[in-house]
Amino acid sequence: MPRNTTLKHDKHGADSAPGLMRLAMEMRAPWELGIALAAFPFMRNAPAGDGHPVLVFPGLAAGDVTTLVIRRFLKELGYEAYAWEQGLNFGPRPGVLEACVDRIKQLRTSHGRTVSLVGWSLGGVYARELAKMMPNDVRLVVSLGSPFTGSPKATNAWRVYQLVSGEKDIDAARFAALRETPTVPTTSIFSRTDGVVAWQCSVEQETARSENIEVHASHVGMGLNPTALYAIADRLAQPEGAWQRFDREGHKGIKKLLFLDPARSSWPNPFFGLY
Repeated sequence: MPRNTTLKHDKHGADSAPGLMRLAMEMRAPWELGIALAAFPFMRNAPAGDGHPVLVFPGLAAGDVTTLVIRRFLKELGYEAYAWEQGLNFGPRPGVLEACVDRIKQLRTSHGRTVSLVGWSLGGVYARELAKMMPNDVRLVVSLGSPFTGSPKATNAWRVYQLVSGEKDIDAARFAALRETPTVPTTSIFSRTDGVVAWQCSVEQETARSENIEVHASHVGMGLNPTALYAIADRLAQPEGAWQRFDREGHKGIKKLLFLDPARSSWPNPFFGLY
């Protein structure tokens, strides 16, 4: 039986945004990009792709340029990686979800294969919801630091979301529905040092088809982080219809050092809420 990695005290996510220490640590994002670029030749050793289409969604107030590293990496591995082509992500504006549905259908038809969805932050929420709407067209979902549970205000980007989306309040029932896990294989990649989204809000209820992978990463740099990129590649390489849980024990224990056990107890907090 799969373990439930949702900790008891974090059963419904978090109610408050990350503290000042975590937020300040977001400044390490450029360093993560530098490491990713330096590691690119070695990252080719990640599991090879099988050529199926992958649609990549950007985060809040971000566009396709921010997912360029992810898409280039996936193309190097042999996938057909695509941008969402909806401009900046300002939330579920009229017509956006409909356009995404049409895009997935078009990719499914042109390739004759189901489509994997990868979403960063708010983009991961899109990916999860679209997978629920189109389970016969979606192969699997991978989200990165996506807030799909807990309080909608447990993020330091809440005010930004209100500003760019025009939504002053979130419908409680609609937000509660985001917690529901898609029926297709689903992976949530999260970091306990995420300075934007409270990490508890990205913890998935584990089932036979859903899991969590913890990485050392900032929120802003998660889509550039080498360990997160490797995890994405590993998940996309799972044979369709034969999905297996992420193996932290591989490569003579090296993966166990890079990917912590998401079921472990929380770290002590000596900063009294700042961290």
